[in-house]
Amino acid sequence: MSSVSDLTARARIRDAALARFGADGVAGASVRAVAADAGVSPALVLHHFGSKDGLREACDQYVLDAVRAGGEAGVDALADSLRTATPVRRYLARALLDGTAGATALFTGLVERTEAWLAEGEAQGWVRPTGDVRARAVTYVSWQLAPLLLGDQVGRLLGGDPAETAVAVRGARAGLEMLTGGLFTNDRWLSAFAAVRP
Repeated sequence: MSSVSDLTARARIRDAALARFGADGVAGASVRAVAADAGVSPALVLHHFGSKDGLREACDQYVLDAVRAGGEAGVDALADSLRTATPVRRYLARALLDGTAGATALFTGLVERTEAWLAEGEAQGWVRPTGDVRARAVTYVSWQLAPLLLGDQVGRLLGGDPAETAVAVRGARAGLEMLTGGLFTNDRWLSAFAAVRP
């Protein structure tokens, strides 16, 4: 049975790993660096997690649980979970780029929940029908995650951290204008793509 201090050390190590992996990537971070950040010995990291891969899996699971705890509202749960959790945001961005198993499972889950949410909206009349419901959900989730993955670039051009309220609202408003009213004034681009058979 683990003591309270063991659980506290485990959480401290995990939090240090989230920050370190988010900054340097899993490949660029060492157990020794994570241990130093957490104020523990490398041996204690290995005691709790077995290996660097075990530590990465614990970080993946923590982020996955944090997003799932946000409810069933598709990608909106992601936005709520990540709004103020900067180390989690950075970790998830890096995990998505690195293609970790946890990030892959998270992306798949978000697409599935978003697909169901949009189908419900279509049935209720507040979402326009589409010929490809899976592609619609994948595209919607990808758009929502773009500021997470391109945070530095988005922030540079919109004037701050995309997680900050003013910047987030500015980006969300522009996105909703496009999604609600449309971007183009005619269907020439859609017609051109409709003629292409994959």
